[in-house]
Amino acid sequence: MSVPHDSSSSQAPLSDLTLLGNSKQSFPNSPSASILETFPNRNPDRDYWVKFHSTDFTSLCPVTGQPDYAQIDILYVPGQRCVETKSLKFYLASYRNQKDFNENITNRIFDDFKKACSPKSLIVEAQFHARGGISLTTRVQYPQSAAPLSIYQG
Repeated sequence: MSVPHDSSSSQAPLSDLTLLGNSKQSFPNSPSASILETFPNRNPDRDYWVKFHSTDFTSLCPVTGQPDYAQIDILYVPGQRCVETKSLKFYLASYRNQKDFNENITNRIFDDFKKACSPKSLIVEAQFHARGGISLTTRVQYPQSAAPLSIYQG
């Protein structure tokens, strides 16, 4: 049985979303938590997981300037706010010209996401493609817990 939500009460907060429906925006030049737009969680008393899966993340090696490609997974249990998907796309694209180590990038994504929406739980996992025959996976999570199993699954 579906429970209808009152859509009229949610219209005003959605006016804060500037990227959704705006085709004239261009990708930002550098990452910032302020790029991430949020909207009210209609079910803040229910713990449910949201997963974002991006397969086309790109950043730059801080030493060589060569591109680093990654798959980024963000899983979170929303608190009072949810992250709007298009703003996340713009946020992740802002790393295209950023030179930094993979571990630092993963931690920055985690910090910015946490700052933007104050989730109850958060996991950010970045699986960087192999360079020189070595791939790298970094996982940051809140709250802290035991060793993350997904890193060891292949």
